[in-house]
Amino acid sequence: MFKGISERDILILIIFSGVFSASIIFANVAAGIKLTNFLGLIVPAGTIAYSITFPITDIVDEVYGKKRAVYIVWAGLAAEIISLLLIGLEGVLPAIEESMEEMYARVFYPQLRIVLASIVAYIISQHHDVWAFWKWREVTKGRYLWLRNNASTIVSQFIDSTTFTTIAFLGLFDYTVIINMIISMWLFKVVIALLDTPFVYAGVYIITREKV
Repeated sequence: MFKGISERDILILIIFSGVFSASIIFANVAAGIKLTNFLGLIVPAGTIAYSITFPITDIVDEVYGKKRAVYIVWAGLAAEIISLLLIGLEGVLPAIEESMEEMYARVFYPQLRIVLASIVAYIISQHHDVWAFWKWREVTKGRYLWLRNNASTIVSQFIDSTTFTTIAFLGLFDYTVIINMIISMWLFKVVIALLDTPFVYAGVYIITREKV
C-alpha cells in the first residue's frame, strides 16, 4: 500500500487525515447548534471548519495522486459514521441529573439528522471534488493548479450545500430560508476556496521541495 512512499510522506498523510476528520466532526456538531448571519449570508456554524478540507484534498490529490486523496475522504467518512454511532450509544447511558440529559439531547440529538445529511452530501461532493480535480489535471496537462483547485471546489460545494441543507433543514425552516442558506453556504465556500489557493500552492511547494 505504501510502496514508493517515504516515512515522511506517511506522516504528512496521517496529519492531513487527522485534521480533515476533526474538521468534519466539528462542522457537524457546530451546524446543529447555531446558524450565523455573515454579511447577509445565512450559514451554519462550522462552515469555516468544513472549508479546511478543501485545500487538504487538493494538495493530496496534486502531490500523492487521486487514490490517496480518496483514502483521506474515506477516513473522514469513517469519522462521521463513528461519531453518529457514539452519539447514539452515549445517549443510551442515563444521566445522574435530568438537566444533564436535557442538555445532551439539546446539543447532540439534532446532530443525528445533521450527520446523516452530512454523510450523504459528503459522499457525493467529496468524491466529485477528487474526480473533478483529477479530470481538470488531465485537461490542463498538469498546469494551472489555481484553475483545478477552484473549478473542482466550486462545483462540488454547490452539490454539497444543496444536498446538505435540503436534508438537514427541510421542514425546520421556510423555503426562502432554505434557498438563502444554500446560496449563502455555497458563496461562502467559494470565497474561502478562492482564498485558500495560495495555501494549496504553498503546501504543494513545501512537500515537493522536500521530496527533491
